[in-house]
Amino acid sequence: MYEQTYPNKRFKLTLEFLEQHVPKSEKILDLGVENPFSEIMVSKGYQVENTKGEDLDFDTSTIENSNADTITAFEIFEHLLSPFTVLQNIKATKLVASVPLRLWFSSAYQSKTDLWDRHYHEFEDWQFDWLLEKTGWKIIDRKKWAHPTKKIGIRPILRWFTPRYYIVYAERTENSNA
Repeated sequence: MYEQTYPNKRFKLTLEFLEQHVPKSEKILDLGVENPFSEIMVSKGYQVENTKGEDLDFDTSTIENSNADTITAFEIFEHLLSPFTVLQNIKATKLVASVPLRLWFSSAYQSKTDLWDRHYHEFEDWQFDWLLEKTGWKIIDRKKWAHPTKKIGIRPILRWFTPRYYIVYAERTENSNA
């Protein structure tokens, strides 16, 4: 996935946000298979376990059986048909999650060769906030950033100042339905 491009800016800002909210003493369940960012978290001293590649729309058993203090989900929820079910079944009390924001000038991403690399959802920030609220989470902190490209054209110019990523730190509410 990162053969030709490595998201240095996204990884740097994600790590800064994570370090701001999650102590290294906490156990993390990172949704998604082991990846370059989960390796970065481990190299920075975090205790990280990843899900095993199961389809989280159908199988949330790893999430339900986890004893992690914090769940991380970096660019995962846009790939799920039902992120509501996953968010509702999390037992941990803390969540750090990021999603790509819907860009009004671009259609949702769809890989033609990799069925897992497709976006069913590209959220607006208020939609993701609402999803978290409805599944028993209270957002404590949030951040957005743009994702400039080195290409020429109208879309690349818009990507210089249009926020593309949205990250939140949320905690379980006491009256959660989960």
